[in-house]
Amino acid sequence: MARDKWAQWLLARRDGNSAGLRARNALELAAFRDGVLEGAGLVADDVVLDVGCGTGLIAFGALDRLGPDGRVIFSDVSPDVLDECRRTAGGDERCNFVVAPADDLAGIADASVDVVTTRSVLIYSDRKTAAFAEFFRVLRPGGRMSLFEPINGFAERLRPDDLFGLGNSPVNDLIAKVSDVYRSTTAETTRPMMDFDERDLVDWAVSAGFEAVELSYRAQVDVPADPIGDWEALKRVAPNPLVPTYGEAIAAALTDDDRERLDTYMTALAAAGTPTRRTMATVFLRARRPHGYR
Repeated sequence: MARDKWAQWLLARRDGNSAGLRARNALELAAFRDGVLEGAGLVADDVVLDVGCGTGLIAFGALDRLGPDGRVIFSDVSPDVLDECRRTAGGDERCNFVVAPADDLAGIADASVDVVTTRSVLIYSDRKTAAFAEFFRVLRPGGRMSLFEPINGFAERLRPDDLFGLGNSPVNDLIAKVSDVYRSTTAETTRPMMDFDERDLVDWAVSAGFEAVELSYRAQVDVPADPIGDWEALKRVAPNPLVPTYGEAIAAALTDDDRERLDTYMTALAAAGTPTRRTMATVFLRARRPHGYR
């Protein structure tokens, strides 16, 4: 079945269609989900709008926390991922589905939901201020917003060529060439992922009219992380829906001899179970639409 780029990434390219990578990623995704839902302060009969729901990580997690009178609206720009969510929902009458981007929630009425959630969605939007305005518009007075975003510019600034968390290695020259492929061919496409930080998120929330704005920020620099694992599976992974897989970037950047050298080194590293390292920053942000706002 042909699927759009968002569904292709979520269902296959995010984890290289590898059960092992999918299971490893699931642990981290569950932590992000729980952080967003805890920030939302759900009550049993809430109406929750999950913006950019993807395959339903946050939305189905919210359903598990709601009672029979609660409801979840699955919203996404991709009809294909909404179809996946419908299949997973299996006719649960508490679920509704709306095709819409984060910055134009036209299918959602003013002041009609109690909670807006979103995870790693604003990074794809060129109209982030408009998205915050839409979140504010659809919330009822006293409604809550809870979101998670990676601050991708953090790692790009500190470790711009460390694609796989190797630090100094004999293949740094090769990895730098692969990094250049991403920079040269996807810079404009991925600009929205890099052009903001945690301070911008707070400013946009305040400017939209939210109160009780709280942001939790976590930064990690060269923290021990999981080993490479299955190198062949990792080469099938795309770091986001808008860019080539690592294998595709390697093929574009390297000669046959260079690819052989990289494969030999990375396969040996994977076999030895050598830990990698992680440099990243993430935020959870929550806020409230004021009561009695006009």
